[in-house]
Amino acid sequence: MADSSIPGFYEKSRDERLGIVADFAGLSDEELGILRGSGGIGFEQADKMIENAIGTFSLPLGVATNFRINGNDCLVPMVIEEPSVIAAASKGAKTARVCGGFAASAEKSYSTGQIQILGADDSSVQKIADSEARILEIANQQSRTLSKTGRGAKKVSCREIQAESCRMLIVEILVDVGDAMGANITNTMCEAVSPLIEDLTSGRALLRILSNYSVQRLARASATFAKDAVGGKDVVNDMLLAYEFADADVYRAVTHNKGVMNGVISVANATGQDSRAIEAAANAYAVRSGRYRSLTRWKKDKHGNLVGELELPLSVGIVGGIANVHPLARVCTRILGASSAQDLACVMAAAGLAQNYSAIRALATEGIQKGHMRLHARNLAAAAGAKPDEIDGLVKKMIQHKKISLDGARELLG
Repeated sequence: MADSSIPGFYEKSRDERLGIVADFAGLSDEELGILRGSGGIGFEQADKMIENAIGTFSLPLGVATNFRINGNDCLVPMVIEEPSVIAAASKGAKTARVCGGFAASAEKSYSTGQIQILGADDSSVQKIADSEARILEIANQQSRTLSKTGRGAKKVSCREIQAESCRMLIVEILVDVGDAMGANITNTMCEAVSPLIEDLTSGRALLRILSNYSVQRLARASATFAKDAVGGKDVVNDMLLAYEFADADVYRAVTHNKGVMNGVISVANATGQDSRAIEAAANAYAVRSGRYRSLTRWKKDKHGNLVGELELPLSVGIVGGIANVHPLARVCTRILGASSAQDLACVMAAAGLAQNYSAIRALATEGIQKGHMRLHARNLAAAAGAKPDEIDGLVKKMIQHKKISLDGARELLG
């Protein structure tokens, strides 16, 4: 079995790293060539993806090591501009390996479409319930692929809400979208069934759109971090106090959850997911109890080990959208070895938990800046004008003289 625990990976050259990744994932020469490229897409492709295109914008792509999820080792591609995130995720995954790594699960890929009905009559809810089969039939005519595989629209439900100016009837369609994120087909189904729903309710269909609050699509990850590997019982206790701070105070919780999403979104970026939808759903989920809280949960087991859990909605896909269009997204999915949307969601949840572990531990021990600024110094050295072969030496001087700033880098370089 391939081993994602690769000592000194960060010290290796780019070619050595690419060779390790290619061997681990069984990449073809073509896929390796895509990784060696400058960003995966050219202007012509970008011009077809968005409006008013003028160029492309690249971000760093790296891999986090040490991940073992449900007994399987994997290298985790991450696209992010922030230093220390990949290192922290790798470190968290390494500590989790001591007790077997991460256990993760993800629910079926259900998407919810909403149809806003204005002026519905009093018998509308019953009429819609009586016509559910017909509504589902029309919805499923919009995708032969989903219908042939036993997926597609599965359920119709209604909710009445009181808005500021009037009461509204919200008709919701639950759609099994398989291995897709599912936004487009859900929207198509909503638009297709709205004329029938208007007839049934004697109302007017206004908005017909999916909801990104995908609470039927939860992903979960958990891990035990051995007390001795964490740093002893005092460190465990301090980490729990740090977690309690985040769970009780919204100002801390926002930053705490941002760290969780560093791990989740960096994998989302690498695999071509809708990161804005994921962020919006996660933050809504954090406030489901009535106040904004930590997305993670931390506790001690009977042996004094630290146990972490993360649960959040994840609408992700490995087919359709940018996941199929962007060459790098396809390669990154191959590196992960994700064969389903659920596989991908499991990795993303584990990455978020690993990142959160490392952030809390750093905060509860040496402070976040020591490790972060050491890595940030490389960016500062480059910004100061250091040549590639000068950066490592300049970073050592910056740390030695405690001058981790742009002015300090320029002074030591000059």
